[in-house]
Amino acid sequence: MPATRLMPTPESEDLIALTREILAKELAPRVDEAEATATFPREVFRTLGRAGLLSLPYPEEFGGGDQSYEVYLQVLEEIGAVWASVGVGTSVHALSCFGLFTAGTDEQKQQWLPQMLSGDQLGAYCLSEAHAGSDPAAMRTTATREGDEYVIKGAKAWTTHGGEADFYKVMARTSDDGAKGISCFLVPADSPGLTADTPERKMGLTGSTTATMLFDDVRVPADRLLGAEGQGLQIALAGLDAGRLGIAAVATGVAQGALDAAITYAKERETFGRAIIDHQGLGFLLADMAAAVESARATYLAAARLKDAGRPFGRQASIAKLVCTDNAMRVATDAVQVLGGAGYTKDFPVERYMRDVKVMQIFEGTNQIQRLVIARHLSKEN
Repeated sequence: MPATRLMPTPESEDLIALTREILAKELAPRVDEAEATATFPREVFRTLGRAGLLSLPYPEEFGGGDQSYEVYLQVLEEIGAVWASVGVGTSVHALSCFGLFTAGTDEQKQQWLPQMLSGDQLGAYCLSEAHAGSDPAAMRTTATREGDEYVIKGAKAWTTHGGEADFYKVMARTSDDGAKGISCFLVPADSPGLTADTPERKMGLTGSTTATMLFDDVRVPADRLLGAEGQGLQIALAGLDAGRLGIAAVATGVAQGALDAAITYAKERETFGRAIIDHQGLGFLLADMAAAVESARATYLAAARLKDAGRPFGRQASIAKLVCTDNAMRVATDAVQVLGGAGYTKDFPVERYMRDVKVMQIFEGTNQIQRLVIARHLSKEN
């Protein structure tokens, strides 16, 4: 059954209805084959882009949907419930545009942001490195100024849309000054010297291409520096707060999808003369799953409303990412249990939900890092 939503405006109610219609017609029929064959669904992103769903949290003047995060995240959740790879990709695209929107000059935004939000382009985000995942300040990729250009050299690991994107938001070191020596660049995908390594072979999200991006003396014009030199990590971390809300919403969508599949099966499957949902042991398990989904949704929406109000939300974003992804992992695992042996087969989607959601406890900052972030916030707050 679809999630019960209390949307803030009639327009946002229509947006949810439109999203569900597109998901049913365009995404649901394709997901199984694309995930089974590890096929990147580029045309699906174009479909979402034409419908305006790739640019919802950005202003209309640049081609965005001018929607609040409260609304945008619920659209993300709907996408995640049907196709987690696409939900994650939609969140990553929004994150890839964040640096330009928040740190770019008016001239930079007017020049590039409308193209990035048009729906025809897809973005990627290059922060992590093989030796510097949870510690981005340890990155080694460099950007050296040479006249009117920067020359970027190094490698960026775990890049969602790696080799598929049209542009890359890249963090690179412009000085040896630790965390203060990192800068942010907007790099076109067709830049000479920029290539994608062989895609990772992953447990889940197989419809989402993840690859290491190789920067072999990639030259980018100096006007593609976002913000000032040394502001890159600040830009990256600010974007991650919003990105964590995106992953929280997608994970909640996966949990909702797993819950729906488990309920449907439990109503149809009979043992000892009655539907298994009517057996107390299983009914209580489903009740706990429903409670986990509802509480996760409330958690990310509370953080979103703080963001929409212009108030600090970093701690709440980390809490949402932690709670929503942990809850989703538990719900997906329990959904497999509800289906029993059938849940362990690829004839039902719950095994995919379980595989897909695991990585959501890892990327955008592991859940152990989220606990560290939350604790640091608590130590600084009155």
